[in-house]
Amino acid sequence: MSGNKRNSTKAIRRCIDICMTILMLCLMAYQVTGEVFHEWIGIGMTALVIVHQILNRKWYSAIIKGRYTLLRAWILCIDVLLLISFAVNAICGISMSSHAMPFMYGLLPIAFARTMHLALSHWSFIFMGLHIGIHIPSMTAGIKLNTITRTVICVLFFIMSGVGFFIFIRSGIINYLTFKVHFAFLDYDKASVLVFIENTLMLLFWSFIGMQIFNLFKNGKGVRDEA
Repeated sequence: MSGNKRNSTKAIRRCIDICMTILMLCLMAYQVTGEVFHEWIGIGMTALVIVHQILNRKWYSAIIKGRYTLLRAWILCIDVLLLISFAVNAICGISMSSHAMPFMYGLLPIAFARTMHLALSHWSFIFMGLHIGIHIPSMTAGIKLNTITRTVICVLFFIMSGVGFFIFIRSGIINYLTFKVHFAFLDYDKASVLVFIENTLMLLFWSFIGMQIFNLFKNGKGVRDEA
């Protein structure tokens, strides 16, 4: 593959990553989008995930090649868990669809689909944050910043991540992740902007965790920045 084509593919992949992140934030804001838009956003997210996997087909062919370090194993683990959670979420969401794909309604038992969708949507959110954190070092490697600016950005990132952690704990999401609660308790009176801000801060927290784990294992070799 030529350099221009490789750069073009990488640019397309990054654009898809950004779109997927935005759609993830929208999917987690059900009380803002409503049921109809939530279903169509889910369809769009599923389509982007499929395109993303097609663009990364060479990454899959390299899974069994080379030596595995802690870092490479960590990246593979997060990517696989993210893909599985996306896939199960899509199937469960389609099984409950009354608007986007009503002909697929009841594909799975509704009670089962609802419980799995609630839990795995939040697991997908976490895995997405960790996945973003894995790629932050490579995405920011070419940015030239002086020491003061870099320090300020790191401090702000740390503070926002801390706030995101506080929101995550306070929101009761842990009960969804562990299947203790089968219905989401959403605040429909909360301002839409505040819903997106809180979701973004929680995503930043998991991105921060992902980045720190990446830095911890960064001395490992054989890492492919493709997924």
